[in-house]
Amino acid sequence: MPRFFAVAVVAGSLIFAAAGCGNDRPATGTAGSDPPIAQKTGASTTVKVVKTRYGRILVDGHGRALYLFTRERRAASRCYGACANAWPVFFARGKVRAGSGADRRLIGTTRRKDGRRQVTYAGRPLYYYVTDRKPGQITCQNVVEYGGTWLVVAPSGKARRGPERS
Repeated sequence: MPRFFAVAVVAGSLIFAAAGCGNDRPATGTAGSDPPIAQKTGASTTVKVVKTRYGRILVDGHGRALYLFTRERRAASRCYGACANAWPVFFARGKVRAGSGADRRLIGTTRRKDGRRQVTYAGRPLYYYVTDRKPGQITCQNVVEYGGTWLVVAPSGKARRGPERS
């Protein structure tokens, strides 16, 4: 019975997390099919910049939004278990490259507990959100979960809080 309860709590927290975040339109100039949460195996990983309603933000090579977690002030990840289920890790595959608009000097990696490399930007680990499926889609911006706030990332490496004003 305790095991069932623990599973129910984790499942409920994921449903609650998804329910707390709304849909957003894809970023300007992005198109394509829905890439899976995990990156496809390849020779490299890319971080680039696109324009969104939050201003210019970091995305992966497929145009999927990347987030930082304010609880993490250094490269060491603090998001595991249920946290990493809701906020999947942006893993490094091969060499990590700077795409259009990204500063290659700010790109790095950190080792997670399992030894896999997670992409960092300005020294902070990067993540996806589980319901962001389309390029440029931002469904859970500026939300407090797992002891910190989740925010999209500006090309400077700083968090973007709200929509850009015209």
